[in-house]
Amino acid sequence: MITLVTGTTGQVGRRFVPRLITQAQGDTGRVRVLVRDAARAEPFAALGAEVAVGDLRDEEVLGKAVAGADAVVNVAAAFRGVPDDEAWAVNRDAAVALGRAAVSAGVRRFVQVSTGNVYGTGRGRPLTEEDESRPGGEMWGAYPESKIAAERELLALGGDMEVRIGRLPFVYGEGDPHLVNVMAWAAHWAPAQRLQMAHHADVAQGLLRLLYAPAVNGPVHNIADDAPVTTVELHQLNGVELPEDSHSRTDRDPFFGIMSTRKIRRDLGFRPIYPSVWTARDAGVL
Repeated sequence: MITLVTGTTGQVGRRFVPRLITQAQGDTGRVRVLVRDAARAEPFAALGAEVAVGDLRDEEVLGKAVAGADAVVNVAAAFRGVPDDEAWAVNRDAAVALGRAAVSAGVRRFVQVSTGNVYGTGRGRPLTEEDESRPGGEMWGAYPESKIAAERELLALGGDMEVRIGRLPFVYGEGDPHLVNVMAWAAHWAPAQRLQMAHHADVAQGLLRLLYAPAVNGPVHNIADDAPVTTVELHQLNGVELPEDSHSRTDRDPFFGIMSTRKIRRDLGFRPIYPSVWTARDAGVL
């Protein structure tokens, strides 16, 4: 089995690929990574990965990258801080072009890495995979909008390729700066407002289960840990004092952005290695 992975030099990809290589080698499989700069793929090549060089937005490159592949894991994403047109170009256009190239190449399985932000506005309860996307809310913008558009177009491709989607929460761990960077937003949140999280080890676990499971109950699965953290806890983790006016803020929806993991636990046997960020802290893997 040859698995192509995109987005391999990003925060998620660079931590996922080594775990995938270990799994693939144990199953006599191979991993191919698509990168724009061959030098940045050297750590993966040293572990045994094949390297394809080119831009995800170049359809000729995509055709060569998927040639002979059995599966694709599309981790690539343009996140916050990029122009909206770039977010759409990478998150939707390139993802769908990759999906079309994969169908043409006879790829059997396509795992699309998405985000829990696609749910949009809250429901006053944990979000399930059956919930439709409702545009709006504090985290809405080109990133989730382009991601949900990609999900829909990939699922509509048809052909013999199976599309599976993993929706991620806030991801942290193993030196990822996200846990520090989140304070730019958390400084303005209500003390009890919660953030759904997952350690990189558990993101990788969830994606590997989606990739290798013989069958799934529906294409979409939420991947997250068991214990969303509050604003107070985020300040504690970062060693930052709460703003003096934080006590006057209220959380309009205690379940905003909180995802249910019942489906992936029930159907794919997912159990977080790090059920909470505190578990990860105690293990020294922040």
